Amino acid sequence: MALVPLQYNFRSLVVRKGNTLLTAFSIAATVAVLAGILSLQQGFSTMLQEQGRTDLVVMLRTGANAEGESAFDRDRAEVALKEIPEFATAASGAPLASAELYLAALLPRQDGTKTNVPLRGVQPMTFDIHGSDLRIVEGKRFAPGTDEVIIGKAIASRLANAKVGDVLQINVTPFRVAGIFESKGAYEGEIWADCDRMQAALKVGHWSRVIGVLRPDADSGALAARLETDKRIPAKVLTERAYLASQTGALTGMFVFLGVLLSTIMGIAAVFTGTNAMLAALAARTHEVGILLATGFRPFAIFVSFVVEAMMLGLTGGVVGVLLVLPLNGMQTGTTNFSTFTEVSFAFRTTPLAMVVAVVFSLALGLVGGALPALRAARMTPVQALRRT
Repeated sequence: MALVPLQYNFRSLVVRKGNTLLTAFSIAATVAVLAGILSLQQGFSTMLQEQGRTDLVVMLRTGANAEGESAFDRDRAEVALKEIPEFATAASGAPLASAELYLAALLPRQDGTKTNVPLRGVQPMTFDIHGSDLRIVEGKRFAPGTDEVIIGKAIASRLANAKVGDVLQINVTPFRVAGIFESKGAYEGEIWADCDRMQAALKVGHWSRVIGVLRPDADSGALAARLETDKRIPAKVLTERAYLASQTGALTGMFVFLGVLLSTIMGIAAVFTGTNAMLAALAARTHEVGILLATGFRPFAIFVSFVVEAMMLGLTGGVVGVLLVLPLNGMQTGTTNFSTFTEVSFAFRTTPLAMVVAVVFSLALGLVGGALPALRAARMTPVQALRRT
Protein backbone atom coordinates (compact mmCIF):
# COMPACT_ATOMS: atom_id res chain seq x y z
CA MET A 1 0.00 0.00 0.00
CA ALA A 2 1.40 3.40 -1.08
CA LEU A 3 1.90 6.11 1.57
CA VAL A 4 1.58 9.83 0.99
CA PRO A 5 5.05 11.27 0.21
CA LEU A 6 6.74 13.16 3.05
CA GLN A 7 7.25 16.16 0.74
CA TYR A 8 3.51 16.77 0.98
CA ASN A 9 3.72 17.09 4.76
CA PHE A 10 6.80 19.35 4.64
CA ARG A 11 5.06 21.60 2.13
CA SER A 12 1.94 21.77 4.28
CA LEU A 13 3.93 22.83 7.36
CA VAL A 14 5.75 25.54 5.39
CA VAL A 15 2.62 26.90 3.71
CA ARG A 16 0.79 27.13 7.05
CA LYS A 17 3.77 28.53 8.92
CA GLY A 18 1.65 30.55 11.35
CA ASN A 19 -0.08 27.48 12.78
CA THR A 20 3.18 25.55 12.57
CA LEU A 21 5.11 28.10 14.65
CA LEU A 22 2.31 28.48 17.22
CA THR A 23 2.06 24.73 17.79
CA ALA A 24 5.82 24.14 17.73
CA PHE A 25 6.49 26.85 20.33
CA SER A 26 3.66 25.61 22.53
CA ILE A 27 5.26 22.17 22.55
CA ALA A 28 8.74 23.72 22.94
CA ALA A 29 7.68 25.55 26.11
CA THR A 30 6.37 22.32 27.62
CA VAL A 31 9.48 20.39 26.62
CA ALA A 32 11.77 23.12 27.96
CA VAL A 33 10.14 22.87 31.41
CA LEU A 34 10.45 19.08 31.41
CA ALA A 35 14.05 19.16 30.14
CA GLY A 36 14.97 21.79 32.73
CA ILE A 37 13.63 19.74 35.64
CA LEU A 38 15.25 16.60 34.26
CA SER A 39 18.53 18.53 34.02
CA LEU A 40 18.20 19.42 37.72
CA GLN A 41 17.53 15.79 38.61
CA GLN A 42 20.41 14.57 36.47
CA GLY A 43 22.71 17.20 37.97
CA PHE A 44 21.90 16.11 41.51
CA SER A 45 22.20 12.39 40.74
CA THR A 46 25.38 12.79 38.68
CA MET A 47 27.00 14.84 41.43
CA LEU A 48 26.60 11.99 43.91
CA GLN A 49 27.44 9.24 41.41
CA GLU A 50 30.74 10.96 40.60
CA GLN A 51 31.69 10.88 44.26
CA GLY A 52 30.64 7.30 44.99
CA ARG A 53 33.44 4.70 45.19
CA THR A 54 33.05 0.96 45.60
CA ASP A 55 36.43 0.52 47.32
CA LEU A 56 35.53 3.00 50.06
CA VAL A 57 33.18 1.90 52.83
CA VAL A 58 31.09 4.04 55.16
CA MET A 59 30.43 2.80 58.69
CA LEU A 60 27.36 4.17 60.49
CA ARG A 61 25.69 3.41 63.79
CA THR A 62 23.40 0.40 63.50
CA GLY A 63 19.93 1.60 62.48
CA ALA A 64 21.11 4.97 61.14
CA ASN A 65 20.13 5.89 57.59
CA ALA A 66 22.41 8.91 57.25
CA GLU A 67 25.59 10.19 58.84
CA GLY A 68 23.66 13.02 60.50
CA GLU A 69 21.75 10.38 62.50
CA SER A 70 24.84 8.33 63.35
CA ALA A 71 27.21 8.53 66.31
CA PHE A 72 30.35 6.66 67.39
CA ASP A 73 31.97 7.31 70.76
CA ARG A 74 35.74 7.65 70.93
CA ASP A 75 36.45 4.08 72.07
CA ARG A 76 34.35 2.44 69.37
CA ALA A 77 35.81 4.73 66.71
CA GLU A 78 39.38 3.87 67.77
CA VAL A 79 38.64 0.15 67.50
CA ALA A 80 37.13 0.66 64.03
CA LEU A 81 40.12 2.72 62.89
CA LYS A 82 42.82 0.31 64.11
CA GLU A 83 41.43 -3.22 64.21
CA ILE A 84 39.55 -3.87 60.95
CA PRO A 85 41.81 -6.12 58.84
CA GLU A 86 39.90 -5.38 55.60
CA PHE A 87 41.22 -1.80 55.51
CA ALA A 88 44.16 -1.03 53.23
CA THR A 89 47.23 0.69 54.66
CA ALA A 90 48.93 3.95 53.75
CA ALA A 91 52.63 4.30 52.94
CA SER A 92 53.23 5.02 56.63
CA GLY A 93 51.72 1.65 57.55
CA ALA A 94 48.65 3.19 59.21
CA PRO A 95 45.20 2.00 58.09
CA LEU A 96 43.57 4.10 55.36
CA ALA A 97 40.66 4.92 57.65
CA SER A 98 39.34 8.09 59.24
CA ALA A 99 36.67 9.15 61.72
CA GLU A 100 34.52 12.12 60.70
CA LEU A 101 31.98 14.42 62.32
CA TYR A 102 29.00 15.64 60.28
CA LEU A 103 26.64 18.35 61.47
CA ALA A 104 24.98 21.43 60.03
CA ALA A 105 25.12 25.10 61.00
CA LEU A 106 22.92 28.03 60.06
CA LEU A 107 25.24 30.44 58.26
CA PRO A 108 24.62 33.73 56.42
CA ARG A 109 24.45 33.86 52.64
CA GLN A 110 25.77 36.74 50.58
CA ASP A 111 22.19 37.94 50.00
CA GLY A 112 21.60 38.37 53.74
CA THR A 113 19.48 35.27 54.28
CA LYS A 114 20.65 32.18 56.16
CA THR A 115 20.97 28.56 55.12
CA ASN A 116 21.85 25.23 56.70
CA VAL A 117 25.39 24.33 55.57
CA PRO A 118 27.00 20.90 56.08
CA LEU A 119 30.05 20.96 58.35
CA ARG A 120 32.52 18.08 58.29
CA GLY A 121 35.22 17.54 60.87
CA VAL A 122 37.95 15.34 59.39
CA GLN A 123 41.18 13.71 60.46
CA PRO A 124 44.41 14.09 58.41
CA MET A 125 43.96 10.59 56.93
CA THR A 126 40.79 11.77 55.18
CA PHE A 127 42.92 13.68 52.69
CA ASP A 128 44.99 10.57 51.94
CA ILE A 129 41.80 8.58 51.39
CA HIS A 130 40.42 11.05 48.84
CA GLY A 131 43.78 11.74 47.20
CA SER A 132 43.57 13.70 43.95
CA ASP A 133 39.75 13.70 44.07
CA LEU A 134 40.08 16.70 46.42
CA ARG A 135 42.14 19.69 45.27
CA ILE A 136 42.91 23.00 46.97
CA VAL A 137 42.32 25.64 44.28
CA GLU A 138 42.88 28.73 46.42
CA GLY A 139 44.79 29.23 49.65
CA LYS A 140 45.99 26.14 51.54
CA ARG A 141 44.76 23.18 53.53
CA PHE A 142 43.86 23.90 57.17
CA ALA A 143 46.52 23.02 59.74
CA PRO A 144 45.55 20.17 62.12
CA GLY A 145 44.60 21.37 65.60
CA THR A 146 43.87 24.96 64.50
CA ASP A 147 40.67 26.94 64.11
CA GLU A 148 40.85 26.98 60.32
CA VAL A 149 38.47 25.71 57.66
CA ILE A 150 38.48 24.97 53.97
CA ILE A 151 35.28 25.59 52.01
CA GLY A 152 33.97 23.76 48.97
CA LYS A 153 34.01 25.86 45.81
CA ALA A 154 30.30 25.28 45.10
CA ILE A 155 29.15 26.75 48.41
CA ALA A 156 31.90 29.37 48.81
CA SER A 157 30.35 31.54 46.10
CA ARG A 158 27.03 31.59 47.98
CA LEU A 159 28.14 32.21 51.57
CA ALA A 160 29.12 35.42 53.29
CA ASN A 161 32.64 35.59 54.81
CA ALA A 162 33.76 32.64 52.70
CA LYS A 163 36.82 34.09 50.96
CA VAL A 164 40.35 33.06 51.87
CA GLY A 165 41.40 35.06 54.94
CA ASP A 166 37.82 35.78 56.07
CA VAL A 167 36.60 34.76 59.51
CA LEU A 168 33.58 32.46 59.66
CA GLN A 169 31.69 32.22 62.94
CA ILE A 170 30.66 28.62 63.74
CA ASN A 171 28.60 28.52 66.90
CA VAL A 172 30.66 30.89 69.11
CA THR A 173 34.07 29.99 67.65
CA PRO A 174 35.68 32.09 64.89
CA PHE A 175 37.31 29.99 62.18
CA ARG A 176 39.64 31.52 59.61
CA VAL A 177 39.11 30.45 55.99
CA ALA A 178 42.40 28.83 54.94
CA GLY A 179 41.45 27.65 51.49
CA ILE A 180 38.87 26.79 48.83
CA PHE A 181 38.70 23.25 47.47
CA GLU A 182 37.24 21.39 44.53
CA SER A 183 36.02 17.83 44.81
CA LYS A 184 33.88 15.25 43.12
CA GLY A 185 30.31 15.08 44.33
CA ALA A 186 28.63 16.71 47.29
CA TYR A 187 31.80 17.43 49.29
CA GLU A 188 32.21 20.61 47.26
CA GLY A 189 29.15 21.99 49.03
CA GLU A 190 30.59 21.47 52.53
CA ILE A 191 32.89 23.20 55.03
CA TRP A 192 35.76 21.08 56.39
CA ALA A 193 37.82 21.59 59.55
CA ASP A 194 39.95 19.62 61.97
CA CYS A 195 37.69 17.07 63.64
CA ASP A 196 38.78 17.82 67.23
CA ARG A 197 38.38 21.59 66.77
CA MET A 198 34.99 21.13 65.13
CA GLN A 199 33.86 18.93 68.01
CA ALA A 200 34.95 21.59 70.48
CA ALA A 201 33.22 24.39 68.55
CA LEU A 202 29.95 22.48 68.26
CA LYS A 203 30.23 21.05 71.78
CA VAL A 204 29.84 17.40 70.79
CA GLY A 205 31.99 14.44 71.77
CA HIS A 206 31.13 11.88 69.11
CA TRP A 207 32.03 11.04 65.53
CA SER A 208 29.33 10.55 62.92
CA ARG A 209 30.97 7.90 60.77
CA VAL A 210 34.14 6.01 60.01
CA ILE A 211 35.33 5.65 56.43
CA GLY A 212 37.99 3.27 55.17
CA VAL A 213 39.54 2.09 51.92
CA LEU A 214 39.21 -1.65 51.39
CA ARG A 215 42.09 -3.88 50.40
CA PRO A 216 41.71 -5.19 46.82
CA ASP A 217 40.94 -8.70 48.11
CA ALA A 218 38.45 -7.55 50.79
CA ASP A 219 34.71 -8.18 50.50
CA SER A 220 32.51 -5.28 51.63
CA GLY A 221 29.51 -7.62 51.95
CA ALA A 222 31.35 -9.95 54.32
CA LEU A 223 32.57 -6.97 56.36
CA ALA A 224 29.02 -5.62 56.61
CA ALA A 225 27.65 -8.99 57.73
CA ARG A 226 30.36 -9.39 60.40
CA LEU A 227 30.07 -5.91 61.89
CA GLU A 228 26.27 -5.99 61.98
CA THR A 229 26.45 -8.32 65.00
CA ASP A 230 29.91 -7.40 66.29
CA LYS A 231 29.97 -7.02 70.10
CA ARG A 232 32.49 -4.19 70.28
CA ILE A 233 31.69 -2.11 67.22
CA PRO A 234 28.27 -3.02 65.87
CA ALA A 235 27.94 -0.96 62.71
CA LYS A 236 26.05 -0.60 59.46
CA VAL A 237 28.52 -0.83 56.56
CA LEU A 238 27.87 0.39 53.01
CA THR A 239 30.10 1.19 50.08
CA GLU A 240 30.27 4.92 49.47
CA ARG A 241 28.36 4.49 46.21
CA ALA A 242 25.54 2.56 47.90
CA TYR A 243 25.39 5.07 50.75
CA LEU A 244 25.12 8.05 48.41
CA ALA A 245 22.46 6.30 46.32
CA SER A 246 20.39 5.90 49.48
CA GLN A 247 20.60 9.66 50.09
CA THR A 248 19.19 10.71 46.71
CA GLY A 249 15.69 9.24 47.00
CA ALA A 250 13.69 12.13 48.49
CA LEU A 251 15.07 14.94 46.32
CA THR A 252 15.12 12.83 43.15
CA GLY A 253 11.51 11.86 43.80
CA MET A 254 10.57 15.53 44.20
CA PHE A 255 12.19 16.43 40.87
CA VAL A 256 10.41 13.57 39.09
CA PHE A 257 7.05 14.48 40.64
CA LEU A 258 7.47 18.15 39.76
CA GLY A 259 8.49 17.29 36.21
CA VAL A 260 5.52 14.98 35.68
CA LEU A 261 3.05 17.45 37.22
CA LEU A 262 4.16 20.51 35.25
CA SER A 263 4.62 18.57 32.02
CA THR A 264 1.14 17.08 32.33
CA ILE A 265 -0.50 20.45 32.92
CA MET A 266 1.40 22.20 30.14
CA GLY A 267 1.19 19.12 27.92
CA ILE A 268 -2.61 19.20 27.97
CA ALA A 269 -2.51 22.77 26.72
CA ALA A 270 0.04 21.83 24.04
CA VAL A 271 -2.13 18.90 22.90
CA PHE A 272 -5.17 21.18 22.51
CA THR A 273 -3.05 23.66 20.56
CA GLY A 274 -1.79 20.90 18.31
CA THR A 275 -5.27 19.46 17.80
CA ASN A 276 -6.69 22.84 16.89
CA ALA A 277 -3.83 23.51 14.49
CA MET A 278 -4.28 20.16 12.77
CA LEU A 279 -8.09 20.57 12.60
CA ALA A 280 -7.60 24.00 11.03
CA ALA A 281 -5.17 22.48 8.56
CA LEU A 282 -7.66 19.72 7.79
CA ALA A 283 -10.45 22.26 7.16
CA ALA A 284 -8.23 24.11 4.70
CA ARG A 285 -7.13 20.94 2.97
CA THR A 286 -10.32 18.97 2.43
CA HIS A 287 -9.99 19.27 -1.34
CA GLU A 288 -6.42 17.99 -1.11
CA VAL A 289 -7.61 15.04 0.96
CA GLY A 290 -10.34 14.35 -1.59
CA ILE A 291 -7.83 14.40 -4.42
CA LEU A 292 -5.51 12.05 -2.54
CA LEU A 293 -8.37 9.62 -1.93
CA ALA A 294 -9.60 9.91 -5.54
CA THR A 295 -6.11 9.17 -6.89
CA GLY A 296 -5.93 5.88 -5.05
CA PHE A 297 -4.48 6.59 -1.60
CA ARG A 298 -6.25 4.50 1.03
CA PRO A 299 -7.78 5.99 4.22
CA PHE A 300 -4.98 4.40 6.27
CA ALA A 301 -2.37 6.25 4.19
CA ILE A 302 -4.23 9.53 4.86
CA PHE A 303 -4.32 8.73 8.58
CA VAL A 304 -0.59 7.98 8.65
CA SER A 305 0.17 11.17 6.70
CA PHE A 306 -1.63 13.40 9.20
CA VAL A 307 -0.10 11.56 12.19
CA VAL A 308 3.39 11.92 10.69
CA GLU A 309 2.78 15.63 10.13
CA ALA A 310 1.66 16.06 13.74
CA MET A 311 4.76 14.21 14.96
CA MET A 312 6.93 16.47 12.79
CA LEU A 313 5.41 19.39 14.67
CA GLY A 314 6.13 17.62 17.96
CA LEU A 315 9.71 16.85 16.97
CA THR A 316 10.30 20.46 15.92
CA GLY A 317 8.94 21.67 19.25
CA GLY A 318 11.03 19.10 21.10
CA VAL A 319 14.27 20.14 19.43
CA VAL A 320 13.54 23.83 20.06
CA GLY A 321 12.69 23.08 23.71
CA VAL A 322 15.95 21.21 24.28
CA LEU A 323 17.92 24.02 22.60
CA LEU A 324 16.29 26.51 24.98
CA VAL A 325 17.54 24.49 27.97
CA LEU A 326 21.08 23.80 26.72
CA PRO A 327 22.44 27.20 27.90
CA LEU A 328 21.58 26.12 31.47
CA ASN A 329 23.96 23.15 31.27
CA GLY A 330 26.69 23.58 33.88
CA MET A 331 24.96 26.47 35.67
CA GLN A 332 25.32 26.16 39.45
CA THR A 333 22.23 26.12 41.63
CA GLY A 334 21.30 24.95 45.12
CA THR A 335 18.40 23.49 47.03
CA THR A 336 17.64 21.66 50.26
CA ASN A 337 18.53 17.98 50.43
CA PHE A 338 15.54 16.49 52.22
CA SER A 339 17.64 13.59 53.52
CA THR A 340 19.93 15.91 55.52
CA PHE A 341 17.96 19.20 55.51
CA THR A 342 21.10 21.04 54.46
CA GLU A 343 21.78 23.12 51.38
CA VAL A 344 23.29 21.17 48.51
CA SER A 345 24.92 22.88 45.53
CA PHE A 346 25.04 21.26 42.12
CA ALA A 347 24.96 22.12 38.44
CA PHE A 348 22.33 21.62 35.76
CA ARG A 349 23.27 18.58 33.64
CA THR A 350 21.41 18.39 30.33
CA THR A 351 22.49 14.81 29.72
CA PRO A 352 21.66 12.72 26.62
CA LEU A 353 19.10 10.88 28.75
CA ALA A 354 17.32 14.12 29.64
CA MET A 355 17.31 15.23 25.99
CA VAL A 356 16.02 11.87 24.72
CA VAL A 357 13.21 11.79 27.30
CA ALA A 358 12.21 15.36 26.41
CA VAL A 359 12.16 14.70 22.66
CA VAL A 360 10.21 11.44 23.07
CA PHE A 361 7.71 13.37 25.18
CA SER A 362 7.38 15.98 22.41
CA LEU A 363 6.72 13.23 19.86
CA ALA A 364 4.04 11.82 22.15
CA LEU A 365 2.41 15.26 22.39
CA GLY A 366 2.39 15.52 18.60
CA LEU A 367 0.94 12.02 18.26
CA VAL A 368 -1.88 12.64 20.77
CA GLY A 369 -2.64 16.08 19.34
CA GLY A 370 -2.76 14.79 15.76
CA ALA A 371 -4.72 11.58 16.33
CA LEU A 372 -8.23 13.08 16.14
CA PRO A 373 -7.62 15.23 13.02
CA ALA A 374 -5.92 12.25 11.36
CA LEU A 375 -8.90 10.03 12.11
CA ARG A 376 -11.31 12.61 10.72
CA ALA A 377 -9.28 12.95 7.54
CA ALA A 378 -9.12 9.17 7.09
CA ARG A 379 -12.90 8.79 7.49
CA MET A 380 -13.71 11.21 4.66
CA THR A 381 -14.92 9.87 1.33
CA PRO A 382 -13.62 11.44 -1.88
CA VAL A 383 -17.07 12.91 -2.67
CA GLN A 384 -17.43 14.45 0.82
CA ALA A 385 -13.98 15.97 0.71
CA LEU A 386 -14.33 17.43 -2.81
CA ARG A 387 -17.75 18.94 -2.08
CA ARG A 388 -16.56 20.94 0.97
CA THR A 389 -15.67 24.58 0.53
